[in-house]
Amino acid sequence: MWLFNSSIGRKFIMCLTGAFLVLFVTFHCVMNSVAIFWPAAYNCICEFLGANWYALIGTMVLAAGFLLHIIYAFWLTLQNRKARGNDRYAVTSKPPQVEWASQNMLVLGIVILAFLAIHGIQFWYKMQFAEITGNLVTCECGKVVPPAAGTLFLQMAFGEWYTLPIYLIGFIALWFHMTHGFWSMFQSCGWNGRVWFNRLKCIANWWTSIVVLLFIAEAVVFTVNAKNQTYLNCPVLQEQYEEMQAAIALEEGEVAPCCAGEVAPCCQQAEGCCAENTCCQGDSCAAGECCGKCVAEGDSCCGKCKEIVESENK
Repeated sequence: MWLFNSSIGRKFIMCLTGAFLVLFVTFHCVMNSVAIFWPAAYNCICEFLGANWYALIGTMVLAAGFLLHIIYAFWLTLQNRKARGNDRYAVTSKPPQVEWASQNMLVLGIVILAFLAIHGIQFWYKMQFAEITGNLVTCECGKVVPPAAGTLFLQMAFGEWYTLPIYLIGFIALWFHMTHGFWSMFQSCGWNGRVWFNRLKCIANWWTSIVVLLFIAEAVVFTVNAKNQTYLNCPVLQEQYEEMQAAIALEEGEVAPCCAGEVAPCCQQAEGCCAENTCCQGDSCAAGECCGKCVAEGDSCCGKCKEIVESENK
């Protein structure tokens, strides 16, 4: 098949996967910008994505795109070096300002790949992957960190001194890689007229510069907020964290579903509502069918106890 057996076919696949990755990087940049202006909404986005089926499909498609792009990059590099020495792209004329990037695309790609590995460990591994496997992250205080609490992971990642320098290096490599790759993918597809060549190069420089500058601004803001512990002290975010942790406890069976996270009046000292088949006795939860003796109102009872009280009231 010409897509795999010919040089043109391999370059065409590089173009398609490159265009796909450019769009993803742009989307990722825009999504991250929400965390600057509206952190609570950023957590909602993280919760919407999470480990849902559409997010998992998107992750697999993205991973496949990255993998194909990397494989074909190595393949074309080896082919070009074998045929033309150190030349890595079949371009007859290279503008001086992008010549360095053109000759070092593989090196830049490796730097970006290393950066993505670190980024994935700091976020994807602790969020979506943790939600899939059930191995949730715990903070220093021993509490579970909800996978959808994106701002907490921003706090954890950018609270480290080394995160910002690593991200800056990754963003600089991304700028060089994308400024050349953006217009190069059009040229490899045959869109290489003299007029449009200059236009595409200009669009590539502007597009990439805006995206990378936004990434840098986001990283700086996240670092400042992490140092000031903004993501830990914000009342709105704290309420979100508590709701997410309550939802996790509910899924694990630690809280009776009928209670909706509220503590029954006679169990103020207990942590959450009494579980199913238990009832309120003084300030604690105990097994038995005595809930009606502790609380007169059946709505204040949980699980099996509530059913018993309701049947007695009938």
